[in-house]
Amino acid sequence: MLYQLLQISADSIANRFSGKASDWVATYGPRILIAIVVFFVGQWIIRLLNRGLKKILAARHFNPTLRPFLQNLFQILLQVLLLLGLMQLLGIQMTLFAAIIGAIGVAAGLALSGTLQNFASGVLIILLRPFRVGDNIKTQGEEGTVTEIKLFYSVVKTFSNTTLIVPNNKLSNEVIFNLTREQKRRIDISLKFKYDVDYSELKKRIEKVLDNSSDLLKDPAYRIGVEKIDDAGYNVLLNVWTNSHGFQDAKMELNKHLMEEFKSLFQKKASA
Repeated sequence: MLYQLLQISADSIANRFSGKASDWVATYGPRILIAIVVFFVGQWIIRLLNRGLKKILAARHFNPTLRPFLQNLFQILLQVLLLLGLMQLLGIQMTLFAAIIGAIGVAAGLALSGTLQNFASGVLIILLRPFRVGDNIKTQGEEGTVTEIKLFYSVVKTFSNTTLIVPNNKLSNEVIFNLTREQKRRIDISLKFKYDVDYSELKKRIEKVLDNSSDLLKDPAYRIGVEKIDDAGYNVLLNVWTNSHGFQDAKMELNKHLMEEFKSLFQKKASA
């Protein structure tokens, strides 16, 4: 008797399960098949659109640093839209999914806040171009040449031949000196002399050095004048212009020629 009851109960459960499975297949089977077809067709369309975007960006000579980022962003957006469409097609409730995605987004945002700031700053640097690859800049107390601009950081090769890797957030939010954008830079040199050194002769000798220097520009014209006087003597200020690239070399070469000219002047004065 007990065996018969158990057998009847098992048969009843099996029949119910079979009925529910049949109903589920009848209800969701077509949806699943359609979703599979939509998924593969959607992937094909996404690849097609991504190739089209790649050709458009290349044809318009879009910034090569930003180009891969835009392509990846475009593909991710299309994949997300496809996923949302498939979920809607399968009848999956979006409320729970949206809550989970929101929680993940908040957690990721808090964990990667610094990285996201560097990323946003990198995009701004690429778009606004406060400096470009090849520019000489001064940042973090160092001067050097920009060799790479990445989405998260930039690479500067300093004049002492060291590699400086700077997060883009630093370059975006702090003062940066672009030393080559204007193509010209001014060399300022202050020289101190005693009153027994004749200014007129001194000025002629300085002009001689400046006129014979091939590293200096004729336009704008150089300036020579007395900057300051005190009990011990007077200061002569030189303002001369040179190309931004090679600024330090031009300054050192000028200092050398001035030193040699002043040495000759003082030797002449001592022998007089």
